[in-house]
Amino acid sequence: MDRRRKRANYALQSQTDANELSKKELFIMMGFIWFWLVAVMIVGYVVLDGFDLGVGILHLFLPRSESEKKASLHSIGPVWDGNEVWLLAGGGTLYFAFPLLYASAFSGFYLPLMIVLWLLVLRGVTLELRNHIDVGVWLSLLDGVFGLASALLAIFYGAALANVLRGVPLQSDGYFFLPLWTNFQPGVHPGILDWYTVIGGLVALVALTLHGALWLIIKVSGELEKRARNLINSLLLGLILLTVVSLIGTIAVRPESLNNYRHYPLTFVVPLGVLAALAGVWWFNRNLQPVKAFLSSSTYLFFMLAGACWGVYPTLLPATTGADRDITLNRAISGPHTLAVGLAWWLFGMTLAVAYVVFVYSRFKGKIDADTAAH
Repeated sequence: MDRRRKRANYALQSQTDANELSKKELFIMMGFIWFWLVAVMIVGYVVLDGFDLGVGILHLFLPRSESEKKASLHSIGPVWDGNEVWLLAGGGTLYFAFPLLYASAFSGFYLPLMIVLWLLVLRGVTLELRNHIDVGVWLSLLDGVFGLASALLAIFYGAALANVLRGVPLQSDGYFFLPLWTNFQPGVHPGILDWYTVIGGLVALVALTLHGALWLIIKVSGELEKRARNLINSLLLGLILLTVVSLIGTIAVRPESLNNYRHYPLTFVVPLGVLAALAGVWWFNRNLQPVKAFLSSSTYLFFMLAGACWGVYPTLLPATTGADRDITLNRAISGPHTLAVGLAWWLFGMTLAVAYVVFVYSRFKGKIDADTAAH
């Protein structure tokens, strides 16, 4: 009788342990899924809104007449506001999937986030006001603000990613504060800007300018298209040099970023993808295939961001004050019920967003006549 009871208890305990292990594995899998879902939304935003920012940067000097300026703006007119939805979606997903990361990052990066919000507002306001004001001096001011806001946004985005890769001075409660700069050196108590984050900002500036130039080649005609095409090789050369410098800088500042690549050598396909994408931009632009060149630029952005995510995984926000304070996937993730319900709503929302993108871009075909600024 005692033996039967022991066997029954052992079987029950084994079943309980198996159920607990199954739940733990499912929870780990959900964390993995949500990490990459957020990464996909960030990539989607950078690829789609990236050419908007690039066109804005080029708007400072590339168009030379009013009709060319209108053609430049019309090339992004139907899509720029829809592209920014991906940024909101990414922030909203962080809110319920990784609340600790959301709370820590949005408080610690309060100053740059406020700057980014104002720059986004300025871009939208200048685009809208330009359609209602026909006074030369005001048009020049609005054009300048639009271009400058676009350039600063690109720099801030690149610097923000570099801050995440480098790490921040997390305290024991999970919060941190970053001044705009300290001694301009990465370290235990860095600032938002140092030599490494400035390199990240420059990479983003050049990459998105190139992305915007390739978009203009697809969407505009005449002299504006020719001038955009003539910029490609110079921008591409600068981007190649900055990419190499940024990769060397990342390894120097955070050697741990290579750990996942060493453990899974197959993932070295990511840096190879970066090189192939840059070669694709040069080759397809040289052979007058602008759509394929633009897709190669999109691939470059994808591999650069995917490589950065893989370099820190499963850490979401590294700490310069010690690895024990890192905000990791297991520490930051929400409960299983929240993730399961969120996944259902995420699939529904993203289906609508993707359908909208497909519809808008399928309707927004052809080139814009730079002489008349009309479709």
